[in-house]
Amino acid sequence: MIIALAIAAVLAFLFYASYSIKSQVYVKALCRVKTTEKVVYLTFDDGPDAEQTPRVLDVLKRNNAKATFFCIGSRIAGNEQILKRMIDEGHAIGSHSFSHTNGFPLFSRRRMIADIEQCQKAIESAIGTAPTLFRPPFGVTNPTVGKAVKTLNLKTIGWSIRTYDTNGISNEKIARRISRQLRPGAIILLHDRLPQSAERLQMVIDTVKAAGYEISSVIA
Repeated sequence: MIIALAIAAVLAFLFYASYSIKSQVYVKALCRVKTTEKVVYLTFDDGPDAEQTPRVLDVLKRNNAKATFFCIGSRIAGNEQILKRMIDEGHAIGSHSFSHTNGFPLFSRRRMIADIEQCQKAIESAIGTAPTLFRPPFGVTNPTVGKAVKTLNLKTIGWSIRTYDTNGISNEKIARRISRQLRPGAIILLHDRLPQSAERLQMVIDTVKAAGYEISSVIA
């Protein structure tokens, strides 16, 4: 019985270490900016999307807010102007891998490095510089991800507030979730590829400001 409990505890820890980017076990990720000021940081994953990302950028511009976009390399071709607009309007761009496949965490070290480098090159081709920020697909980390990030000298960015906006939950639930977890320096995870991304972003901005917080500049 004791052995079974010990094994279960070890498996639970390994699961947490890999599937929670906040664990800091395999990768030292920035999940919250150290500050006492009531500011938060907006981040977006999985773009660029030809239709939805420009709408998200419109909302950010209208609210004079900045964000960091973690782009998937395979989605950049044909959308280079969107990345250029991000930079022109004061946003930051990070890598979210080239393939973003479910099997990414299981890649060999060589294949994973090649995949991230391919994304780096795609972004550099679009905006002239390679990103220094990285967010692993699904936020999953393991020893291979840790070695790849170290080899490429990238800064890993996590989050402190996950909105679960891809799970079909209501705006009201997302607003309550954000309100409960707001802390100075919070990093909020959103996605810019969803049909409701722009409207949801406005709701997030309104929720943050109603709580007395401001949206800070991009993560660097």
